[in-house]
Amino acid sequence: MSLGDVAGLIAAIAFVALVGFLALPLIKLGKVFDAATQSVKDITDHALPVLDETVTTVATTNAQLMKVDTMTTSAAEISQNVSALTALVSATIGGPLIKVAAFSYGVRQALSGLAEKVRR
Repeated sequence: MSLGDVAGLIAAIAFVALVGFLALPLIKLGKVFDAATQSVKDITDHALPVLDETVTTVATTNAQLMKVDTMTTSAAEISQNVSALTALVSATIGGPLIKVAAFSYGVRQALSGLAEKVRR
């Protein structure tokens, strides 16, 4: 065995050691990727039911909002109708009522003036 053969053998052993040394982190990295894949799968399995529930909740909420919108529209219409009715009653009864009140006030004043004159 010559000096070149010993050097080649040492180089081959060093290369095998280097490959083995570099293979360990690659194996650990593969395990990390497997764990990450499993975590993503678990998250997906748990997220899908939550998304389904969210879709159902949003659909139910939209239906309720449509009902509230209908009620709000009806309330606005009722408010307008009451306002129009109030204006109509005020115009129809308000004027004559004010005239009757003014007439009765005038009659009371006249009668109280006559009552004072009669007392004197």
